Amino acid sequence: MRALLLAIVALLLPVPVLAQEAVPTGKLPDMVTPITYRLDMTILPDRERFSGHAEIDVDLKKPASSIYMHGRDLHVTSASVRIGRRETPVTFSQINPLGLARLDFGRRVAAGRMTLKFDYDAAFAGGPEGVYRIKVADEWYSWTQFQSIDARAAFPSFDEPGYKTPFTVTLTTRPGHVAASNAPETGHVAVGNLVKHRYAATLPLPTYLMAFVVGPFVTVEGVVPPSPQRAKPLPLRIIATKPNAGRLKYALEESGAIVALLESYFNQAFPYPKLDQVASPVMPGAMENAGIDIYGDGILALGANATTEEKQTFGMVVAHELSHQWFGDLATPAWWDDIWLNESFANWMGYRIGNEWRPELNIGTGAIDEAFTAMNIDALSAGRPIHERIANDGAINAAFDEITYGKGGQVVAMIAAYMGDEKFRDGVRLHMRRHMYGNATTDEFFASLADVAKDPRVLASVRSFIDQQGVPVVTLRRDGDRLVASQARYAWFGTNPAPEQWVIPFCVRRAATKTCTLIDKPSMAVDAPGTGALVPNAGGQGYYRFDLDPADWDALIAAAPGLPAGEALAVTDSLWASFYAGRVNVGRLIEAANAMAANKDSNVAVDNGQRLAGLVRRGLVSPEALPRLRALIGGIYAPRLKALGFDPALDVYASDDPDRQKLRGEMVDLVADDARDPAVRATLIAAADRYLAGDTKALDPAFNATAMAILVQERGVPFAKAQVEKALANGDNGLRAMLFQAMAGANNPQVAAWFLNDLKDPRVTIGQRIPVVMGMLSHGSTNGLAATYLLANFGDLARGGGGIFASRSARAFNTLCTVAEADAVDAKLRPSLVAAHSSTLALDRGLEAIRNCARFKDAKAGEVSAGILAAH
Repeated sequence: MRALLLAIVALLLPVPVLAQEAVPTGKLPDMVTPITYRLDMTILPDRERFSGHAEIDVDLKKPASSIYMHGRDLHVTSASVRIGRRETPVTFSQINPLGLARLDFGRRVAAGRMTLKFDYDAAFAGGPEGVYRIKVADEWYSWTQFQSIDARAAFPSFDEPGYKTPFTVTLTTRPGHVAASNAPETGHVAVGNLVKHRYAATLPLPTYLMAFVVGPFVTVEGVVPPSPQRAKPLPLRIIATKPNAGRLKYALEESGAIVALLESYFNQAFPYPKLDQVASPVMPGAMENAGIDIYGDGILALGANATTEEKQTFGMVVAHELSHQWFGDLATPAWWDDIWLNESFANWMGYRIGNEWRPELNIGTGAIDEAFTAMNIDALSAGRPIHERIANDGAINAAFDEITYGKGGQVVAMIAAYMGDEKFRDGVRLHMRRHMYGNATTDEFFASLADVAKDPRVLASVRSFIDQQGVPVVTLRRDGDRLVASQARYAWFGTNPAPEQWVIPFCVRRAATKTCTLIDKPSMAVDAPGTGALVPNAGGQGYYRFDLDPADWDALIAAAPGLPAGEALAVTDSLWASFYAGRVNVGRLIEAANAMAANKDSNVAVDNGQRLAGLVRRGLVSPEALPRLRALIGGIYAPRLKALGFDPALDVYASDDPDRQKLRGEMVDLVADDARDPAVRATLIAAADRYLAGDTKALDPAFNATAMAILVQERGVPFAKAQVEKALANGDNGLRAMLFQAMAGANNPQVAAWFLNDLKDPRVTIGQRIPVVMGMLSHGSTNGLAATYLLANFGDLARGGGGIFASRSARAFNTLCTVAEADAVDAKLRPSLVAAHSSTLALDRGLEAIRNCARFKDAKAGEVSAGILAAH
């Protein structure tokens, strides 16, 4: 506590600044280049603090009496500089809460090579930020999460992506602990009652890609066989906490196939000498540390009966993170301005390679779904372009959002489709050859594409999508025999965003005839030869929405059952976008739901039904209209479920293809939960009771979430409390996760109140609470309780989300739908975000979404409810 108080006092004291220049807020001054790091760290996860000795060889570019670098919340006990044979003390001072630090030499030193030395200790974080520790089944483990600017919380550093250096690491740990870092271990020796692990020097890395894990982990080991690009086997290891010991086989068997597909795409061997895949119980996503990727438990540790959705997530996320080993790790953004390209490309690759890895899982369709979700955010006035200048550290984490991933991935897909897959791939390979082991900018990537494409219009098009925010809407109108396309910026009902114009790669299909053109004017004639319905986003890969004349909408909806998945999802997105713009009535949406339910793709078949159910949360369905809406949903989806067949027992449908299995699970959820079908609910309840009584074959994992949510809905707090206590007492993490998911989706206000306000058990961590709270926010009967809890505990929950993940937390409130709620959120969160020098973009977006929802509800709720009551 004394050390903490001293640190606080130090931050409050005035710090003299350099006379020659202002204190930097983003990039460090171009005074110092780090050459190499040597880190000797003692990591004992059962302790509250870790310690380290860091040495950094640097090149000082010009004489100076002090330099800027980074270090956040480090208790530095000794700092010195060695120049030649002379070593002298220096003073290390943290200047701001984001970790800017200054090193004072105490004299003016000459330019040249020198070594900075530090001894220090620091507190472990409690969530994925810096060096963090988590207690799992009474044992402590430690991981790191350094992207974007959290390496500075682990060691003094020059914490910017533009600096790539080798790291030589040693980790001192408890005997018997697994210790892993980026490079292969070269040996270990006893040091008293501890063990020191030594690792080979890494290839050049930025600080944010350096990583290590320490703890009593379990491991399974194998190799990725040689490939045409790699002559030797690649060592592969899966690392996880002990409760996941029986869930590592899938990752070990399948990771290698994804590595091989990526090697083929890049036509380069895996860039690093080994690959560790590590699971963390609180990681909300995954991180591409060079040679040692870290994932959330649920992504990497899959059981023998993993669902289609779990396998889809594994394939997409592992392909995404491993693609970064080339695009991001081997060739790294020069500054955070260009992180969009790093993540957008990897998002596209995650779906592309994931789909190639297991075509039967239908992973690729998820990219289109994610892009349309991003459009809802991109359509807000509060926003940013994909590619934007980042001038200060507080704005960096805001770049890791749906615009970078969903929109960026779709823009990459759109350009790749327009160029052609082989030409785009050749441009990527050229880029990798040019910038291997170095850094690259957006312009340099574009230059590689242009050199291959030899078409300047490609660059004009992509720049129009990355350098401005917003979603274009292409409206097709018939003018005699001509088809006229006009473009405008999409606007939510009652809003008037600033106008924009794009160069849109527009592809329209009629039957088998597909025609593509670049729409670069506000209005222009387009060709659409052929017969049959107009499909204005052929393939579904365009980042735009569309609108049609009523007759053309009729024809397109009638054709919906036979549309490919991407095109059908584009139809659904554009139709619902027109609804929320105030141009389409709810009857048209119900008509589309009826048609789309017959589509064979699982995503397409249920999309409209899930959106119809979402009208309730938005307050658009009156109590009188709710039974009718449930009947409509049941009337659409119960017959389809009956045709599919439904038996909740384990493996009854194991021979079905994975997408059909997924479709059945989602149909069951719509019919049992949203339609409240009594027969299906009774079947699920009976199966869940047998499962909880010990019959593990009574309930297939595809139906677990729905069955448990219904039990929580029906039986309330006594049931939830008893089952959670049982899971906590016997350490059954699987049952606990299942119950928490059920409480998140049960829409039971009494259970929500108990979980949020009365469940104080320390065995339920902040990281486990976060997804439950987020789920409760998405349901009409619990979102008010969840919002109140989230506002009261936002600081703790955001910290539990960690770093770049915490930066997205404010968006959780966009599920609310009243102006009063928006005002309350604003008043509570804005002062704390400003005080912490954090971006307010996620908050601004959330507030705008709440107010848009409230405006639409006030104007349209009566009309929507009347339309539901009148529907047949």
